Amino acid sequence: MINPSGLTSLPEAERERALQRFKILRPFLEEGVPLTEVATTHHISVSTLKQWALKYRKHGLAGLTRSPRTDRGKRRCITKEITELIEGLALQKPKKTIAAIYRQVVHVHQEIGQKPPSYDTVYAIIRNISPAMLTLAHEGSKAYKDMYDLLYRREAKAPNTIWQADHTLLDIWLINEQGKAARPWLTVIIDDYSRAIAGYHLFFSAPSARQTALALRQAIWRKANPGWQICGIPEILYTDHGSDFTSAHIEQVCADLKIQLVFSQVGQPRGRGKVERFFRTVNQMLLMHLEGYTPEGTNPPALPKLTLSDLSKEFERFLHHYHQRSHDETEQPPQERWLFKGFLPQMPSSLEALDLLLLTVIKSRRIRRDGIYFQGLSYIDPLLANYVGEEVTIRYDPNDMAEIRVFYHDTFLCRAICQQLATESVTLKDILAARKQRRRDLSKIIDKRLSLVDAILKPPQDNQDTELLSPITAPKSKLKRYASDD
Repeated sequence: MINPSGLTSLPEAERERALQRFKILRPFLEEGVPLTEVATTHHISVSTLKQWALKYRKHGLAGLTRSPRTDRGKRRCITKEITELIEGLALQKPKKTIAAIYRQVVHVHQEIGQKPPSYDTVYAIIRNISPAMLTLAHEGSKAYKDMYDLLYRREAKAPNTIWQADHTLLDIWLINEQGKAARPWLTVIIDDYSRAIAGYHLFFSAPSARQTALALRQAIWRKANPGWQICGIPEILYTDHGSDFTSAHIEQVCADLKIQLVFSQVGQPRGRGKVERFFRTVNQMLLMHLEGYTPEGTNPPALPKLTLSDLSKEFERFLHHYHQRSHDETEQPPQERWLFKGFLPQMPSSLEALDLLLLTVIKSRRIRRDGIYFQGLSYIDPLLANYVGEEVTIRYDPNDMAEIRVFYHDTFLCRAICQQLATESVTLKDILAARKQRRRDLSKIIDKRLSLVDAILKPPQDNQDTELLSPITAPKSKLKRYASDD
């Protein structure tokens, strides 16, 4: 939270100007973003930013205000009505240039027979309007909220108190499974307190609850790498309102693990700056040094050379250095801060129990005399004979449909097996693809049969065809049955 001490005696416009300049400088002052990048983002010269930073370090926020003019108060007297007229013209939509406003003011004064104010006077009045008011008038309430609303910054007091989760589409092109160029997605789970990365997942498909579950699995369980010690069950998982995070599966997982699921405000993803800053660090310290890196506005390479596996190895090496490097905000290496005072995380009872929650989907089914039917497959187990007609809950892994886990009133019963798939591992994706192909095959047969029918029963084209295709009529009998017959 910004402390506006020393600004209370200044006009509102100067206070707003100081806060706006501090917001522009904040990435450089607090996050170590180079001034050149800040200058490019805000279209301000580097020399101007250097002057602002020097004044801020010397005088605080008061140094970011404009120096008072020596001739303040000596300007020719302008009536309140004229000042308000100029301000009103400056607040109109669409936004007008100062020159256009000046011409309108001159025209008004000519009509009433008064001498108009100078261009400099009009310019000074417009420049003195609060930037917040100008933003609200010209860009609307959403832009105003993003720039001027006070922010509540979540700050965890201990490791695993708050984890943040988010996805980003990386600025690099790789070779996917089909041998084509594709940009990968990265899901990251970061510990709010230490800034350590608890888990991640790299993938090509669009973000889904499945990808989030895989990242959570890695985040919660102990890592194979002894140098990466972050693990455990968090108290809070803080995410945005993406469909993958608000899915029933993720909500059920958080309920089972007693994790409080907290969402940022809809359309206002603020408060998640830590994970977004990490994405920026990945971009600047890892991706830009790899082949296939394609920042926004540049053309992708004709043929990438790296695969997803290559990127994963590079990302693991980057994480090792990231965890050992002192963080600018906490002034401690992330892993060292996470381990501070011998922190012991809360862990699941076993990896199998964790997989049961994260990597399986819940459905309800009724047990029939010949087993459980699901996705067109039959699952059986001798124990199911005792529960015929009962409603049960099943959990299944979409990547292996050979078996399902059956629960009765939250009590594990058995693992029911599909005999058709017992000797092989078949995914739900494979089953759906097979069904789709079967429908295609049947549709082709149907189309072929209908085409044949159309060809045979095609309407006649000429008289000759009509005679050939017309029904054979019986010859007329010469026997007269009625007096009227010819």
